Amino acid sequence: MNEEGSSDPATDAFVAYRSLLFTVAYEMLGSAADAEDVLQETWLRWADVDLDTVRDQRAYLVKIATRQALTRLRTLGRRKESYVGPWLPEPLLTAPDVAEDVELAESVSMAMLLVLETLTPAERAVFVLREVFDLGYDEIAEAVGKSASAVRQIAHRARAHVAARRPRGVVSSAETRGALEAFQRAVETGDLQSLLEILAPDVVLLSDGGGVKQAVPRPIVGADKVARLSAVGLGRVGAAMSLELVQVNGGPALLVRLNGEIDGVMAVRVEDGLVTGLYYVRNPEKLSRVEREIAVSR
Repeated sequence: MNEEGSSDPATDAFVAYRSLLFTVAYEMLGSAADAEDVLQETWLRWADVDLDTVRDQRAYLVKIATRQALTRLRTLGRRKESYVGPWLPEPLLTAPDVAEDVELAESVSMAMLLVLETLTPAERAVFVLREVFDLGYDEIAEAVGKSASAVRQIAHRARAHVAARRPRGVVSSAETRGALEAFQRAVETGDLQSLLEILAPDVVLLSDGGGVKQAVPRPIVGADKVARLSAVGLGRVGAAMSLELVQVNGGPALLVRLNGEIDGVMAVRVEDGLVTGLYYVRNPEKLSRVEREIAVSR
C-alpha cells in the first residue's frame, strides 16, 4: 500500500483480472490446483513488469498466464500417463449466474474439458484464447510464441477437432437439471427401469478415484451396464448416501455424501433429453473446491 492508502497499480490490475486468468489456466489444465499455481507464477512475473511499457494489461496478463499454463500442461501430460484409471477434471463449485453465459458455462463443463484433453497443448491454448476469450490472432501468437498465420491454422484445426466431439446442440441448464433429477430419483429408489429410460443407449460412465478411492478402472459403455452399476453401486450404500443437486462447472451436478462426508461429484453430459455421459470424481485431492464457490469469468 502507498501513503494514500491505495494499493499498488500492478496489484489492482492483477486483482481485476484474477478470475479471468484463473479461468484461462483452468480451461487449459483441467486442474484448479495447477491453475492456482499458474496464477502465483503469473503474479511473480507481472510484479517485475514496467507498467509504462504495457499497452493492454488484460492481454499482457493473459500472455503470461498462457505461457505458464503451457509449460505446466506439458508436465501434466507426463503425469497423466501414470495416472491410475480414468482421469477427470477437478470439479469446481460455480455461481448460478455462470450458467447464464452459455459459452462460458459450456467451456468449463466436464464434457468440454474432456474434449479439450484430446487437443495438443498448442491447439488447446489457441482454442481457449480464440473461441472462449475472443483474443485476436496477433495477441494469441504472442502468447503461444508462434506466428499469426500459424495460429490461424492451429485455430482452424482445433475448431474442427472440437466440433466433431462436442455435444450436439446447446442444452439449457433446465434440461440438464431435469435429466439429472430423473437420474437422482431413479438411483435413490433403485428403479432400474427409470434409469434405463433417462440414459442414452450409448451412455459412457467415467469414474476417477486417482488410485486412492475405488472407481471403475475403465469407461463403462451402454445404458444397461451403466444402469446396473449405478443402481447396485450407489444403491448398496442405501441410507448412508445422500445426493445433493449443486452447480458444478457451470451446470447442474450431484454432490454425493456418505455418512455426511463428501464422497464425490457426479457431473453429466445431456443430449436430446438423455444422459450421454456420467463423470464421477472420487479422488479426494480433486474435491477441495466443491464446498466453496470459485469465480470463473471471461
